[in-house]
Amino acid sequence: MRPGTWQIVLLLVVVLLLFGANRLPGLARSVGQSLKILKTEVKDLADDDRPAATPADRPDGAAPSATPAPPAEGDPGPKA
Repeated sequence: MRPGTWQIVLLLVVVLLLFGANRLPGLARSVGQSLKILKTEVKDLADDDRPAATPADRPDGAAPSATPAPPAEGDPGPKA
C-alpha cells in the first residue's frame, strides 16, 4: 500500500513540529552524509567479492605465487 498525498503532508508537518525549522537543514545534511558513507561501504564490499586477477589481467604479466595443494586423505604425502 502506497502512502497518499495527505499522509505524506501530515508526516512532513509532524517532522517539522518535532524537530523545528532550525534543525531540519542539519538533520538533512547528516542523513545525506550517512547515505554517502553507506554507498561507499557497499561499493567496497561489492569490490571485495570480485575474483582475483588472472596473470593476463595483471599489468606486469607476472603470475601470482601458487601454494601447493594439501595431500589427499589417503595420500601419505612426499617421501623424505
